[in-house]
Amino acid sequence: MREDGRVLDGLDDIDWVRLGHAYGSAGDVPGLLRALRSPDEEERQAAFGALYANIFHQGSRYEASAYAVPFLLELLADPATPDRELVLYLVTALAVGYDERWLPEGVPVAEFRRAADGGRELLAAKPPPWHGDDETQKEYVEWAYVESLDEADQQRLWAHIELAVYDAVRAGVPLLRDLLTDADPGLRAGAAYALAWFPEDAAGSLPALVAAAGAALEVDEDEAATALVAAGLLGAAPDAGLLTDARPVIRWAAAVGRARVLGADADQATVDELLGWTAAGPGNRLTADGAEVPFLDGDLNGYAGLSLRLLGPRHTDRAFDALLDRLPAVTGEQALPVTSEALRLAFPDGSLPTGVPCAALAPRQRRLVELLARSPEVWLFGDSTFVNFSLLVGDYGLPRSREAMLAYLEGVPT
Repeated sequence: MREDGRVLDGLDDIDWVRLGHAYGSAGDVPGLLRALRSPDEEERQAAFGALYANIFHQGSRYEASAYAVPFLLELLADPATPDRELVLYLVTALAVGYDERWLPEGVPVAEFRRAADGGRELLAAKPPPWHGDDETQKEYVEWAYVESLDEADQQRLWAHIELAVYDAVRAGVPLLRDLLTDADPGLRAGAAYALAWFPEDAAGSLPALVAAAGAALEVDEDEAATALVAAGLLGAAPDAGLLTDARPVIRWAAAVGRARVLGADADQATVDELLGWTAAGPGNRLTADGAEVPFLDGDLNGYAGLSLRLLGPRHTDRAFDALLDRLPAVTGEQALPVTSEALRLAFPDGSLPTGVPCAALAPRQRRLVELLARSPEVWLFGDSTFVNFSLLVGDYGLPRSREAMLAYLEGVPT
């Protein structure tokens, strides 16, 4: 919030029409930001939906996104703003996109900044988007410019845009630390989750996160778990004593956080806890039913599975066994982290060369192919084929459908 206390002051000083978002001109953004202050809940919800569609479209960020962030932070800082928890969630999503991109290691900021080098100049050369009232006359001038760039320059451009948004949110880190002691538990947990993605500010954030975790341990186990994992992502290992806590979600958070910091030097209790969560399924159930921890959309078992890669090669065989134990029990989005880790271990050299028969697979590869072929649910999202799953499997040179996988297993050419 500005020093004079006026929220959204200066919103109209920005030439939003010349900025682009997912649908072209960002001229609609100031009205949507103002609508987040509306006393009408339906109007606020519609504004949130529109902002997710235009400045955070399916995880993508745009030129206008970075300009919107300072005003979102002002709204977040003002206790009079309705739905501040939703504002915080949007701000965090703008900073990092979908968090599975960064788990289990956290944001590699130096790499992030290197990838953006040269992107500023490319963005400056971009023409302003088309704007007008007649959609039938719409010209996609921005996209034409992007398509005119080679692949390397396109990557630099998008990396710069993402980094600009990330840094705009990073300016709000002091506010996020303040929210760790807010009266609203949703804001406290959301702030802990958000702070996890800013390692350049770890020195100031870690004491606040450790204190927040300690305060929450006797009050809200989900909030405590979120702060513990966030601290782990920033380099502070949770206390080993938490691995014997009676609450599953606290043990999970302690193991995930310790694996992130200790890596191959993790103690056996941490390793065993992660393996137990990873293998959880029928007959081997370890969950925290009802737990609300924001990382990986609350998929605690999947996050444990991702964390196994941090433990080094010493535990590879047990990790692979645990992943295969889990795989028949997952479907939809929860199938992705389990299968991606199993594929990574089974195919360490990447995609199979074209034409490799199933009979020529290594034993670990054969085990995985057999399980995928005989696990119908893992291929589905609801009642439909899960395209993202098919693409993941296909990236390793394997058949992209269960039917084709069965044929491949039986030696039928596909």
